[in-house]
Amino acid sequence: MADVSQTQVEEALKTFIDPYLETDLVSAKAIKKIKVDGDKVTVDVVLGYPADGYKAELSGKLKEKVEALDGVSEASINISHKIDAHEAQKGVNSIPGVKNIIAIASGKGGVGKSTTAVNLALALSAEGATVGILDADIYGPSQPRMLGVHQQPESSDGKSLEPLNSYHIQSMSIGYLIDEETPMIWRGPMVTQALEQLLNDTKWKDVDYLIIDLPPGTGDTQLTLAQKVPVSGAVIVTTPQDIALLDARKGLKMFEKVEVPVLGIIENMSIHICSSCGHEEYIFGQGGGERMAEQHDVDLLGALPLDMSIREGTDEGKPTVVADPDGRITEIYRDIARRMAAKLSLKAKDFSGSFPKIVIQNN
Repeated sequence: MADVSQTQVEEALKTFIDPYLETDLVSAKAIKKIKVDGDKVTVDVVLGYPADGYKAELSGKLKEKVEALDGVSEASINISHKIDAHEAQKGVNSIPGVKNIIAIASGKGGVGKSTTAVNLALALSAEGATVGILDADIYGPSQPRMLGVHQQPESSDGKSLEPLNSYHIQSMSIGYLIDEETPMIWRGPMVTQALEQLLNDTKWKDVDYLIIDLPPGTGDTQLTLAQKVPVSGAVIVTTPQDIALLDARKGLKMFEKVEVPVLGIIENMSIHICSSCGHEEYIFGQGGGERMAEQHDVDLLGALPLDMSIREGTDEGKPTVVADPDGRITEIYRDIARRMAAKLSLKAKDFSGSFPKIVIQNN
């Protein structure tokens, strides 16, 4: 029985298409090492996105492909992940301690964007990433309640703020600095300045993904984000309803104009399942997110049901991903988080941090 070659192993691995990257792992440069020792093969896989909930399944599928080769009795598959910083808009400085910023946006309010943002942040963390969330809704901050955090952030130097930690994610919100009942009666320039300070003056610690929960619409805050914040990608949250989709399209076009790549669309409240009888009903219409994704050539990252437990969890400061870690809805959030991070991993990397800075001194 002839020994198997590295090339044969590589060809076998090429036959598996990763569902999140939508390409094979060899083409995605995720196969880092193939070692053949007689009839034993070891493969080292390093994914560009966090996938703790998917590694066992992936390992099993790759093992199957390699062990199907003649001359292989045993295959060991080692899977890890390494999250790189990806390119943002040109001419915008990076934020210290943050590799990638993902903006979660919606054209209109009431589509469950903040709930989706916090659950996606928690899902990325559950998949093995270091995650932060910035609540950019100055007028209606909701993340403090959703994360169950009510204390004020500390400042060690009187200039910067320490992010607050909840469920292993770092967070910052204007809601931590003001009373929950106090309305923010501010004009646009004050809001954008506050957003910049919250982002730049927070001491983020080795964050792989900073999720920014944007206020609805396409106004001052979104424009500031596009011009001054290094956003690696954006995600649009919508419901299947025609009115919501109309506004979601505006959000999509805004990001296209400012050259922020849209990683995909999430359709929220896509189906209602009756808690008493299990009857399924499309209250807000059907397939709207899918049609929008096709029309604009972006991905539909996933669809979430209209479920009372999602609302109850965030109201109580225990979002679904932490309240029901093994439930079906958490599974959907984690699947969407993997898909979103995988889409970002295929974008161009940002190497600015790895180049030495040239300093000219007059001696």
